[in-house]
Amino acid sequence: MRALVAHLLAALACIMVISTAVPLQAHAHPEDELCTPNGGMDPALCRELAKLDQKNATPEKPVSDTASEPDEMNLDRSGLATFGFYIHIGFQHILPGGMDHILFVLALFLSSLRVKSLLFQISAFTIAHTATLGLAASGAITPLPGIVEPLIALTIAWAAFENILFKDTMAWRPLLAFGFGLIHGMGFAGAFGDLGLPDTVFLPALLGFNVGVEFGQLAVIGMAFAASLYFKGVLRRAGQMQLYRPVLAWPVSAAIGATGLWWAIERACLQG
Repeated sequence: MRALVAHLLAALACIMVISTAVPLQAHAHPEDELCTPNGGMDPALCRELAKLDQKNATPEKPVSDTASEPDEMNLDRSGLATFGFYIHIGFQHILPGGMDHILFVLALFLSSLRVKSLLFQISAFTIAHTATLGLAASGAITPLPGIVEPLIALTIAWAAFENILFKDTMAWRPLLAFGFGLIHGMGFAGAFGDLGLPDTVFLPALLGFNVGVEFGQLAVIGMAFAASLYFKGVLRRAGQMQLYRPVLAWPVSAAIGATGLWWAIERACLQG
């Protein structure tokens, strides 16, 4: 019993650390330092912009208006290489760069006591955010960050607090995950649009970015699943499996929900 109490106290300490640290990262898509290392913009495009900056710094060597046209930029990657490169960028947008999406996926995970219900929710979320990511990134729709970002935060809070209000995943949760996925896809599109891509590499980059996002989400689920197996094992050995929700799922969901609410308030009311 003492071992059980020690493990549970350690878990609660971790939850407190996370809930204290997470609000410091209140922006899922901060303004990138673009062409700094790991700054967010395509490095090949950054090289071309650097060349233009060097030319502009020399007045006696005028630069023609056509020098900045995307068609003349030498993005020296094939479509396959671009696809692979943007898998990495998409993955980094989730781990470690997408704290709001991480928390939403964790909220979905904590709501599901069965693997089947979790798969339904994650599948619905993936289909939805893939659709709006493609539409927004291609310019078919134009989401407003001032609206999308607070809404993303509210989806986190809603999904997390439902874990406390309801015993198990309800029938509407896949539909809810789909609707919330549409909103998150617009957030992904905002990050993708900041990369500054010309049309020549747009499609393979978009596909690679989306695949990377999926890999990132699966990594989050995998880590959460491993952690849950550990805590369930501790509780099972102590004969206290009924404590899983009140000791782990509810406190973590409460921390996630409170973080989502704070982000919603900050993004809607406290940003200039």
